[in-house]
Amino acid sequence: MTGPLDDIVVLDLTRALAGPHCGMMLGDLGARVIKIESPQGDDTRGWGPPFVAGESTYFMSCNRNKESVVLDLKSDEDKDLLTQLVRRADVLMENFRVGVLDRLGFSVERLHELNPRLVILSVTGFGHDGPEAHRAGYDQILQGEGGLMSVTGSGEPTKVGVPIADLLAGMNGAYGVVAALYERERTGVGRVVRTSLLAGVVGVHAFQGTRWTVAGEVPGPSGAHHAAIAPYGLFHTATAAVQVACGSEALWRAFAAAVGLDAEDPRFATNPDRVGHREELVAEIEAIFAGAPAEHWLALLEKARVPAGKVRTIDDVYAWEQARSQGLLLGVDHPTAGPINLPGPVLRLDDNEYAGGRETHLPPPTLGQHNESVRAWLASEQ
Repeated sequence: MTGPLDDIVVLDLTRALAGPHCGMMLGDLGARVIKIESPQGDDTRGWGPPFVAGESTYFMSCNRNKESVVLDLKSDEDKDLLTQLVRRADVLMENFRVGVLDRLGFSVERLHELNPRLVILSVTGFGHDGPEAHRAGYDQILQGEGGLMSVTGSGEPTKVGVPIADLLAGMNGAYGVVAALYERERTGVGRVVRTSLLAGVVGVHAFQGTRWTVAGEVPGPSGAHHAAIAPYGLFHTATAAVQVACGSEALWRAFAAAVGLDAEDPRFATNPDRVGHREELVAEIEAIFAGAPAEHWLALLEKARVPAGKVRTIDDVYAWEQARSQGLLLGVDHPTAGPINLPGPVLRLDDNEYAGGRETHLPPPTLGQHNESVRAWLASEQ
């Protein structure tokens, strides 16, 4: 089995993270992803340290299951090669600034003239129109502009520890592409899918968004505790921090009975009461938790069927058997770095037999690694 998208050819003209992450998701599902790079290579090839065997581990994080072809799109010869690839492709992905692809001679109209069935994904920072569409989009800028940093952390605006604006834009792009491919089965023609880092961040405001749009409240940072549920957050024990999530009144009562709190205390009797007296509740729980190590409380809460867990470091996550059992650690043989492990695909198909739905996974490519093989493939198709 090679995956549900194994008959799909994707041209990935993107660089940095949002577009490459989208292309990797499509590649994980079996698509043939041909990454078109400038002679200098994707920006992330230079992002580091760390580097392993001269290769950026940042680049490795978002470019598995791809082939790399170097094209200089200012060269007529290389534009001709891209034209041939467009005619053979099902999807073209780009994240240039608005208007750049037009100036290179590959406007939407030209691309659909070459291939009416082509699905085009365009990812920008702030959107494709509107008064600030011209701005370059970088993850941390959009975390701030999109409001995410204002509700993260405990005081000073704080960014999420991964480039979440980029990753969300890539995920949104991938599901948009799959939807457009499905639609193409009915219509016979491709369409343009557009998304942005701004849309990705605002699109996950969830209850923080409706606190303002419906209730008129401006949310602020809530640190390591949920803004609308209590107790739901991080607590310190005698040895380490643990997290507890009492997402219902039944769970609150089970938690209170397990740790020796009075569930009917007027300050804590309902969730609104507990949210209103959060500081007092947290102080009482931490005073109790200080009397025993984390393992004691986790075992006690497991017995009481109250959701709780550790706060793991990254290395601990990849050593964790549960994470490994889900295919979240993927071994590949890199052409220069040798055998390496990568964070694995998020989907498992066909009774969970294969991570990502394909039987084998390709390592992230070296720059221009597939120049000749892709040209040979195009020649064989003529």
